[in-house]
Amino acid sequence: MEDYLFLGERVGSAIRNATNTFVRFLVTNYGDAFEAFSNALLRPLVWLEGVLRDSPAIVIIIAVGLLAYLASRRIGLAVAMAVALWFVGTLGLWTQAMQTIAIMIVAVVLSVIIGIPVGVLTAKSDRSRAIINPILDLMQTIPSFVYLIPAVMLFGLGKIPAVLATVIYATPPLIRLTDLGIRQVDREVVEASRAFGASRWQMLTGVQIPLAMPSIMQGINQTMMMALAMVVIASMIGARGVGQTVLLGLQRNDAGQGLVGGIAIVVLAIIFDRISQSAGSRAQKHRHLAQ
Repeated sequence: MEDYLFLGERVGSAIRNATNTFVRFLVTNYGDAFEAFSNALLRPLVWLEGVLRDSPAIVIIIAVGLLAYLASRRIGLAVAMAVALWFVGTLGLWTQAMQTIAIMIVAVVLSVIIGIPVGVLTAKSDRSRAIINPILDLMQTIPSFVYLIPAVMLFGLGKIPAVLATVIYATPPLIRLTDLGIRQVDREVVEASRAFGASRWQMLTGVQIPLAMPSIMQGINQTMMMALAMVVIASMIGARGVGQTVLLGLQRNDAGQGLVGGIAIVVLAIIFDRISQSAGSRAQKHRHLAQ
């Protein structure tokens, strides 16, 4: 009866075998292409990590403070963010923090390159939205370790599979919020631009995306936070960074080391969150002024 009820476990076995066959097919026939892609992505990542690690700490701290000021136009926030980054250095995790920031920046840039165009597509086409939304649900709910396995098989251990896993995990909020922001743009404004002879591209780039920018910035903020949430998992496949400190604490039953790594991750999350939130708030103010 149970064999009949569960089809003799045939469905699970079929999915497992089909997945393994497909991954082996990719490795066998397109291994060189995956290696070329990995090398192309690794070069800018290694360069960025080298710049962050080799630059004097005071330069990076001042740069973060300046970025916070440009995003918020508030000196207090700029000083607070600079002090927060300095505090990470006092924990003895400066090098690891720079590694984490480099991986996160590359992952967020890739997420933006993918997420905004896909979000625009879903906003423009209900059919595309109906197809893409279930995929986004799957990307957000499936455990990260599940897609780490084929990523490691295709790209090996190291930073590249960690970056790609982070992109898969962190891109959906940006797609959804870009879609939402463009759909919420006042139709009268769009019709007015069309009446003045604007093309679809001009309406998109000159009206819809600027007015949707607060929602897009919120999506970028969420992408940053979810990317940071992946740093410990990424360290398990050789990405290093602050997540490795937490992982070592877990492996050695060293609660203190794990806590130090956790504090550093929280501080980095606060820095990225406050800067991106401030940029989004300023975009919101500009939107109200434009309206």
